[in-house]
Amino acid sequence: MLRVDITKQLGEFSLAASFTSEGRVTGLFGASGSGKTSLINTIAGLLRPDRGTIVIDGETVDDTAAGIHVPTWRRRIGYVFQDARLFPHLDIRQNLDYGRRMNGLTEDPAQHKRVVDLLDIGALLDRRPGKLSGGERQRVALGRALLSKPRLLLLDEPLGALDESRKLEILPYLVRLRDEAGVPMVYVSHDAAELRQLATQIVMLRRGQVTAFGGVKVLTAGV
Repeated sequence: MLRVDITKQLGEFSLAASFTSEGRVTGLFGASGSGKTSLINTIAGLLRPDRGTIVIDGETVDDTAAGIHVPTWRRRIGYVFQDARLFPHLDIRQNLDYGRRMNGLTEDPAQHKRVVDLLDIGALLDRRPGKLSGGERQRVALGRALLSKPRLLLLDEPLGALDESRKLEILPYLVRLRDEAGVPMVYVSHDAAELRQLATQIVMLRRGQVTAFGGVKVLTAGV
């Protein structure tokens, strides 16, 4: 469960968002500049709300009235960006292991195999990121995030930098993540067709305000 009720002023831009989602994939939908990335960064703890609360999986991670602001590294969140942000000097096996080591988690060979199989990246483990396609790099970034054992996965336009053929390549893996990984996701996109395939609930944003919330049917009403 994710509960958000916050306001945040960013220069001339005002963000005000309030919703409660129990969906497997909560889609944040809106045009460029609508506040999607600001909202996801606030959920991640990278931005601190001016007012309000954020509750993740029953834990209050922000409560301005109570002076609570749990730092990003303690929120148990995986974050996948538009660009994969892999370490070029490490091979894929080492990149995948980075999140686990940074979080001080013990090795879990069974989980490692599940994630590698889920994302079909076993053949890539000995390569460097520079030898991978954009779609392969994103699958590795997803794997790295999952292996940090997050309770929430944040994806900020993960297909935004890919051409159409690469998007079609990676979409089935995102659907498998939704159906098999068991980790709730918040998925940012300005592509309604993408969200119709992936999201179970939609938060529609316009100029920093939530204009609709509900099932994917709200996309039809709002586009």
